[in-house]
Amino acid sequence: MAKKLWQKNYEVDSMLESFTVGNDYILDQDLVLPDAFASLAHAMGLNKIGILSDGELASLKEGLLDIVALKERGEFAIRAQDEDCHTAIEGYLTDKYGDVGKKIHTGRSRNDQVQTALRLYMREALVKTLDALLDTVSALIGFARDNAWVPMPGRTHMQIAMPSSVGLWALSFAEEMLDTASYSDSLYSILDQSPLGSAASYGVPLPLDREYTALLMGFGKVQNNVLYANNSRGRFEAMMLDFFSYIALTISKISQDLMIFTLPELGYFSLPKELTTGSSIMPQKKNPDGLELARSRTALILSLSERVKSIIKCLPSGYNRDFQDTKEPLIEGYKAVMELIRITEHMVKGLVVHPDALEKGCTSELYATDRVMEKVLEGGNFRDSYLSVGLNLDKVGKDTDPVASLRKRVSTGTSGCLNIGYSEDMEKHLRKKNDERMRSLRSSYENLLGIDELLL
Repeated sequence: MAKKLWQKNYEVDSMLESFTVGNDYILDQDLVLPDAFASLAHAMGLNKIGILSDGELASLKEGLLDIVALKERGEFAIRAQDEDCHTAIEGYLTDKYGDVGKKIHTGRSRNDQVQTALRLYMREALVKTLDALLDTVSALIGFARDNAWVPMPGRTHMQIAMPSSVGLWALSFAEEMLDTASYSDSLYSILDQSPLGSAASYGVPLPLDREYTALLMGFGKVQNNVLYANNSRGRFEAMMLDFFSYIALTISKISQDLMIFTLPELGYFSLPKELTTGSSIMPQKKNPDGLELARSRTALILSLSERVKSIIKCLPSGYNRDFQDTKEPLIEGYKAVMELIRITEHMVKGLVVHPDALEKGCTSELYATDRVMEKVLEGGNFRDSYLSVGLNLDKVGKDTDPVASLRKRVSTGTSGCLNIGYSEDMEKHLRKKNDERMRSLRSSYENLLGIDELLL
């Protein structure tokens, strides 16, 4: 039986062990590299204050690099009796180096150890999510530019409303995603602080140089208050999942629109057959299952945020084992949103636009408001012009050119003045900032572990 980090002079009841461990040891496969990275930083911090000799540090570094290599080959095992990757890593070091391995936990609790690994995981996950999101933004901007002058019926209450364009529709989602991406700036600055050295919420009577280990791991700062460092567990995960949910909400709306616009009765757009699935009984079916599941996965991601908040809402200060159950929703949410973003980009790139069907959908009533504005420009007041047009809809827009109607809309952000450059500039700005963060992460990994690959 593997020794627990909390091992005493008894063996824990097998049923309780199974209940308390759950699937944590499986989830922790995703945290092996972040924990090895953080453990090396901690070992260097212990060396700095004389707890570890240079030789001991060299042994631990060698062992941690072995673990990194084993993990990359899929050969680092975490067993249920290990409980988690942290025990498995310390066990490996102890088996290989004896007492040296037993020293690496000096000055830290499993609480700040887990927190640090998760913080590294979240920091990188945010950068990778933003990178994928901006790829989807780029696809939407390109789609908008290609279809800037393709007319499209604008709708309110699902009914025909006013002239619009495919470009306006696509760019609306690009800008929505860009605003969500901008929101990640504040989230990243919150995640970019090191909890290492906070121990079990109250620090330890050792002169740990928390700033030094934070710098080694590439954190912008130390999370100052050691009790808050512990209490922020779950809270930061919920904030991260909220960010994912904003992305998912946009994608759900895109999916819903496309399910309507690809209806055979409308036929504004279509998906290539490769992006549809079939029916087990109806041979003619080409179903938009990707869009439907994108809508469904949004509900899954939304629920994960609430799940974490429900766990932490009444916890007293200090560590509580309840925090363990916030790990799975975080990891599940990250993987779900990444899959959602990538399939959305894929479907946007595959969309086929049918201009004839779109123009056909621009029926005469669509131009009622245009006619009101024409009367105003001719000297009438708005209210009387509105009433006049409303009582004579049969005389509205019979021979109106839909593209000409779009060109009359010259205000910023309208169909005739999409201002695509605004979105392109914003995307470039956000991508530059995100690329800098990614380079910074790679640099810290290379400096400490000698690898320039991302950990996730």
